[in-house]
Amino acid sequence: MSSLATDLFDYDLPPELIAQTPATRRDASRLLVVDRKNHTLSHRHFHDLPDYLTAGDTLIRNNASVLPARLTARRPTGGAVECFLLRPKTVDGANEHWWCLLRPGKRLPEGATFTNSYGFDGRVTKKSPDGTALVEFTSHNPGETITAIANRLGEMPLPPYIERSSDSDHRVSDLERYQTVYADRSRQVAVAAPTAGLHFTPEILEKIKNGGIESAEVTLHVGLGTFRPVKTDLITDHDIHHEIYEMPVATQKLLRHPLGRRIAVGTTSVRAIEHHFQQPSDGTPLNAAATADIFIYPPYRFAGVDALITNFHQPRSTLLCLVSAFLTPGTTTGIEWIQEIYAEAIREKYRFFSYGDAMLIL
Repeated sequence: MSSLATDLFDYDLPPELIAQTPATRRDASRLLVVDRKNHTLSHRHFHDLPDYLTAGDTLIRNNASVLPARLTARRPTGGAVECFLLRPKTVDGANEHWWCLLRPGKRLPEGATFTNSYGFDGRVTKKSPDGTALVEFTSHNPGETITAIANRLGEMPLPPYIERSSDSDHRVSDLERYQTVYADRSRQVAVAAPTAGLHFTPEILEKIKNGGIESAEVTLHVGLGTFRPVKTDLITDHDIHHEIYEMPVATQKLLRHPLGRRIAVGTTSVRAIEHHFQQPSDGTPLNAAATADIFIYPPYRFAGVDALITNFHQPRSTLLCLVSAFLTPGTTTGIEWIQEIYAEAIREKYRFFSYGDAMLIL
């Protein structure tokens, strides 16, 4: 692929269009429908989605559940600590070891300790050059895991553009709404929500099912890299983040032998699907677990996705690159078109980012 300037994926967004809270109802979000064949836009609402689906279509959705990964604690000096759980490393008896982001990181060197009087003690055992820290946790309650503690005490890991005060009364709402209705609560492997799926309701899912549309699952462990902007001058120089995913055999079969369109719910699903199709295959199912290290940008050609449901993404983001590529696969003209589409969404005052409105690209 040719080199592309990162500035091509930049745009100006009025701050008031960054959604701070979800819509009153999940399916009350607006839906900007992009018809690639006719090069047209339609303004609808998410509850209109079934109007665009036909029997035989398959929705591929990321069922990862978000862990309330943001924990607070105190140092022995009384100073506040924010501990953001990223991923577990090992579990050894009563102690667990997790890679975390710590704030203030510079004041928490190896050997530093902190505690939350309602649940755990933490000790920094290793610092990594990428800014993460390996923390050994000891629960105050025998048998209670750090995951259980996070569900009891933690806050949802909302992205930094969603503002919450320390005494915010949004915690209960965020615990519900920053989670898809089809999330597998036994798979708390994400530190960011697959946000395109936040608009679905049980009623829409039932209507879709009754219309002969299949639903297939992938589980992509969404990481913080999804929010990391591209800071290099050229897209090709960006070091793309890696994310583990699991794709059941049933999903693999539906993707490789579709009856209708394969409609990805969110860019996380796209990453898993397209990485899967890049793996050598003799027709037999591949291993369920793999690591997506794929960077999708124009003029990428898609192998396993025919339509896409997605939110509006941040400027200079890898997600915006992916959507640009999907608008006109195999060419770079989607870069100009995404600018036109986003300009229209801004004029129409769509709500942007995680708690914002959605797009359907057909």
